[in-house]
Amino acid sequence: MDDPAARFTRLYDENYRRVLAYALTHAEPHTAEDVASETFLIAWRRLGEVRDPALPWLLGVARNMLRKQRDGGRRRRALAERVAALATPADQAAWDVAEHVVERESALAAVAGLPERDLEVLALVTWHGLEPRQAARVVGCSSAALFVRLHRARKRLARALENGPPAAPSRPVNRRVAEEATR
Repeated sequence: MDDPAARFTRLYDENYRRVLAYALTHAEPHTAEDVASETFLIAWRRLGEVRDPALPWLLGVARNMLRKQRDGGRRRRALAERVAALATPADQAAWDVAEHVVERESALAAVAGLPERDLEVLALVTWHGLEPRQAARVVGCSSAALFVRLHRARKRLARALENGPPAAPSRPVNRRVAEEATR
């Protein structure tokens, strides 16, 4: 009896092209390649069940995988159609890319207009996910002081977002922190 790796290698070498050709007759090339690869992964896992000749078993596995892919595609399309049917014209307008770009630019301008110490506190808590107590250790202040700084920074940011972007920054903008905010 062959060792399993040698048997699988022979099985793969003898049948891969034929399994791929079968999949190509039923699916797009990228899907067919995935199906052929997955077929041989299943064959490796269930090598003891594969009898000679192996091709009928392999094609049966590939056929089942293609059917699952088609069923999954149908479910995805049906779900997309249901979601589209629920969306009103107002909902679709809410997804207008231009509006999101304007909102993003306004937010970036508001962030860029904040003092550096506000940016640091907001970045540590919001973008880096630190708890305020952890951020206090990073900044080198007490937790109470950080809570006050964070509260004030959030208020200044909210005000900046409400009022729109400033005409020109009154101080040089820390570009590194502003770029970090866009990630």
